Amino acid sequence: MSKVPLTARGAEKLREELERLKRIERPRIIEAIAEARAHGDLKENAEYHAAREQQSFVEGRIKDIEGKLSNAQIIDVTQLPPTGKVVFGATVKVLELETDEELCYQIVGEDEADLKQGMISISSPIARCLIGKGEGDVASLQAPGGVREFEILEVQYL
Repeated sequence: MSKVPLTARGAEKLREELERLKRIERPRIIEAIAEARAHGDLKENAEYHAAREQQSFVEGRIKDIEGKLSNAQIIDVTQLPPTGKVVFGATVKVLELETDEELCYQIVGEDEADLKQGMISISSPIARCLIGKGEGDVASLQAPGGVREFEILEVQYL
């Protein structure tokens, strides 16, 4: 199985979620199942079935996170030499040339991507067109609505 890139911050968030699921959610669900069992007939016990469904979801998420962390290649962008090039983990300030709109993106792993927070996946078309470019370069993206061009204003390794 190939390594999946993950920022140090993203790996820490996954570890925190894993800890919460194991220490808080799992015991809470076990208690809910025990309480529902005490009510008697399990065939018609909606609380029991709901708790079992929650348990299934939480156990699946725990396995998913453990798998991601075991296959992660954690990259601490602050330890990279500041070359001015766009790389995984870098924060990039760009100017969309058609609209004159300034945008700021951090290029992260697929599990960390959140466009509302300006975090785009390494596999997204915008990230792929920016990777390897430096400050002052213009990156072109072939989008369904036509070509979009971005001038790279600043590259930071935060």
